[in-house]
Amino acid sequence: MTMSDFDGFSPAAFQFLVELRANNNREWFNEHKQVYQEAIVEPALAFIVALGERLRAIHPDLNVDTRTNGAGSLMRIYRDTRFSKDKTPYKTNVGIVWWQGEGKKMERPGFYFHLAPESSWVGGGLYMFPPPALEAFQVAVDDPTRGAALQGVLEQLQAKGFRIWGERYKRVPQGYSADHPRADLLKYKGLFAASPDFPPAVLGSPELVDACYDICAAQAPLQQWLLENV
Repeated sequence: MTMSDFDGFSPAAFQFLVELRANNNREWFNEHKQVYQEAIVEPALAFIVALGERLRAIHPDLNVDTRTNGAGSLMRIYRDTRFSKDKTPYKTNVGIVWWQGEGKKMERPGFYFHLAPESSWVGGGLYMFPPPALEAFQVAVDDPTRGAALQGVLEQLQAKGFRIWGERYKRVPQGYSADHPRADLLKYKGLFAASPDFPPAVLGSPELVDACYDICAAQAPLQQWLLENV
């Protein structure tokens, strides 16, 4: 498979992730590293290029990065266990991100694809607002015009079947009234719109690129709001 030739994710990719969940240790992973390379990494890189080139038609500054060292679009499979009670060394899903503009990929609005045996989907937004972005988000939500615009965008996305989520504060942030008309929005620490899960037949087909593109295009109003306000 070349980077310009995406044929879908094969059953071997999902089988690898299922077996990794049952054998989440370095010895097993090292023994099956070739399977990981052929069933996961190679099709993932082809998918990054295929969908990324399509998305650049609506987002010209989108970063489409095929590096595999963690700095590119393909997220590392190795877990950071330093501050976690869970010391298993590997993630049992595949994460891919295309981010917009200059800056670190997890600090910019972007699109994210999640591949796992039990749930695979695509979405977009900003998973966690960096401090300056968080402040800008709260100011924008507080603004009657910009806040109402975001509320309308999210309602339209939900009507299309998107799931709206993100980490939230338990209370409205300090400096804002608890009965603020957009109190629920002010609680978000990050904001993301995710598609329903893809059926297996789509995941195993080149049609996944078109399906993801259509979803990302429909999600574009949220992306645009974040780019303009956060």
